[in-house]
Amino acid sequence: MSPVQKYAVGAGAAVLLSLIFLPGWLTLLVVLGVVAAPVVGYLMLDPSQRERLKRARRRGIGH
Repeated sequence: MSPVQKYAVGAGAAVLLSLIFLPGWLTLLVVLGVVAAPVVGYLMLDPSQRERLKRARRRGIGH
């Protein structure tokens, strides 16, 4: 299982558990946090790091 798939499964589980156990507004905060975490992480990269990440995605890690 790839790291992206692991993240997606974990995010889905967090959202489902929050839907079951938490009130609606708190569930919305969990969903926003799950979506915002990788976006903020990407935006914190320098332009050169973003370019390296794009190249790594195109070629695949380790090639």
